[in-house]
Amino acid sequence: MNDNGQNRSSSDVQRSEHRSAPRIKVSAPVELRVPGNDVPMRCATSDLSESGCYIESIFPFPIGTVFEMSVQIDGTVLAVGTVVTRDPQVGNGIRFTKMLPEDQEQLRAYVEAAQQAG
Repeated sequence: MNDNGQNRSSSDVQRSEHRSAPRIKVSAPVELRVPGNDVPMRCATSDLSESGCYIESIFPFPIGTVFEMSVQIDGTVLAVGTVVTRDPQVGNGIRFTKMLPEDQEQLRAYVEAAQQAG
């Protein structure tokens, strides 16, 4: 156990070591569109970075799932994401794999401002 009393698996520690950008804790609305499914899934982030996010879901996607997503921060950031971690009844770690430059800049500015407000 760590200091806050929550159980952490070795995969949690490995994940933090593999992150390419620092994450901020933020609950931001997300809409996911999975290929072949016309109905979008709505959920929320629990953390967010320039390179990805963690979404909370009791029905997480399999690792490798690719979807289009929109994240509502100070505006709407559009991205293509790939599931890189799966925690049953908790959620998924998502790596952003495609994003327009203006969306990248909006996300970078949002994360940077949140870190400075810290």
